[in-house]
Amino acid sequence: MIGLTHYLGVAAALFVIGIFGIFLNRKNVIVILMSIELILLSVNVNFVAFSAHLHDLVGQVFTMFVLTVAAAEAAIGLAILVCFFRNRGTIGVEDVNVMKG
Repeated sequence: MIGLTHYLGVAAALFVIGIFGIFLNRKNVIVILMSIELILLSVNVNFVAFSAHLHDLVGQVFTMFVLTVAAAEAAIGLAILVCFFRNRGTIGVEDVNVMKG
């Protein structure tokens, strides 16, 4: 039977992969955005696992809000990247400092 510790292990693995994705790959903005999405996914797995373990729906409802925010973050982030790529011709992290106002 799959218990709470199994879900927490998967969530911890997703979180660690997301953190490594951010720190090891600092050149590609798309990989950094995907790593942030992995971190949010690990948080959602924790919410659902504890919600099911405690027989309470609050964690699952909160997961829907986190998914909504994550979808908006991905859409806005990709839109900014497309505009930046059209203006500069690159999406490298080291070139983002020219966006200073």
